[in-house]
Amino acid sequence: MASHALPEGFSDFDMFVFGSVLLVGGLLGFFLNFISMLAFLNVKQLRTPSNFFVFSLALADLGLSCNGLTSAYASYLRYWPFGSEGCQIHAFQGLVSILAGISFLGAVAWDRYHMYCTKQKMFWSTSLTMSSIMWGSAMLWAALPLPFIGWGVFDFEPMRVGCTLDYSRGDRDYVTYTLALTVLYLAFPLLIMYSSYSSIYTYFRKVHNFKFNTGLPVKMLLLCWGPYVIMCVYACFENTKVLSPKLRMVLPVLAKLSPMFNASLYAYGNEFYRGGIWQFLTGQRQLEKKK
Repeated sequence: MASHALPEGFSDFDMFVFGSVLLVGGLLGFFLNFISMLAFLNVKQLRTPSNFFVFSLALADLGLSCNGLTSAYASYLRYWPFGSEGCQIHAFQGLVSILAGISFLGAVAWDRYHMYCTKQKMFWSTSLTMSSIMWGSAMLWAALPLPFIGWGVFDFEPMRVGCTLDYSRGDRDYVTYTLALTVLYLAFPLLIMYSSYSSIYTYFRKVHNFKFNTGLPVKMLLLCWGPYVIMCVYACFENTKVLSPKLRMVLPVLAKLSPMFNASLYAYGNEFYRGGIWQFLTGQRQLEKKK
C-alpha cells in the first residue's frame, strides 16, 4: 500500500481526533435530520408550508453532514482519495448545503415573526417559491468558484481531507467573493433573524407566554459559523498561514457540527414538530392542534 505523508502540522493522533469528531458529529447530524425529514414526509399533520422550511433546513443540514462524513473517512485514511475533481465536487456540495442552510434559518425566523406577530398564514405557493429561490441561489453562488467560472477557488483545507474555498490566496477574486458571501449569507440572514426574534420576544413578553428561547437561534448561528467567517474575512486582509494549521482546522470542523444543533433546535426543540417525530417513530399521535 502506498504511504502518504501527513499534512504539515498534524500528527496521526490529530488526524484520528479530527476524524472522530467529524464522524460523531456527521452521524448525529445525519440521523437527527434524516428522521425529522421522514417524519415530515410521513405524518400528514406536519406537512404545512411553515414546516416545509424546517424540512428544507434539515435537507441542507443532511447534505452538510454527508460532507463531514466524507472528510471523516479521508481522515482515517490519512489522505484524500477522490482526486482533484472529487475535491471540487466536495467543496461545491458543502457550500451549497451551507448557503441553503443559513438561508432557511432566516426563512424560519421570518415565518415565525409572521406567525406570532402579524398572524399572517403561510401559503404553499409562498413557501415553495421562496424555497426554490433559496436553493437556486445557493447553487449559483456555490458554482462561482468552480474552474469553468473561477470567481474564487476551491482547494484543500489544512488537513487535506476535505475541500472548501481557498482562503490562503487573498487575491482580488477571493476578497470580492468572500465579502459578497459574508453580506448575503451571514449579515443579511442575521439581520432578519435578529429583528424577527426581537419582535417575537416583545410579543411573548406582552402576552406573558414564552413558547421558546428567542435568543438561542442567533447565538447558535454565531457560535457555529462566526469564528470560521471571521477567519475567512481576516484572510481578505492578512495572511492566515501565520495561524496554526490546527486552529484553521478547528473552525470548519466546529461549523460542520451545526446540523446536529439545528436539528435539536428547530425540529426536536419545536413541540409541534417533535410530536410529529414521536408519532412517526412510535405510531402514537401526540400532535397539538397549534404550534
